[in-house]
Amino acid sequence: MPLRTITVKVDEELRRRMSSIEINWSEYIREAIRQRIELEERKNAAKKLLEELKIGKHAVPRGFINKTIREMRETR
Repeated sequence: MPLRTITVKVDEELRRRMSSIEINWSEYIREAIRQRIELEERKNAAKKLLEELKIGKHAVPRGFINKTIREMRETR
């Protein structure tokens, strides 16, 4: 998949400090964005599930809560 370009503006001091550290900043930012998207998708899924539980549309599958808590702890 072709990559698209986005622009991030930082002040001169931050840019100077970034250049003193040997990190691929593009990859770092891509990974941070991926992680945030996954977090937001999980939050939205949980919110939707809770709303559906309130109206009786679904029941919580056995072990779901424990599995979810474990997954959240592992991603910290």
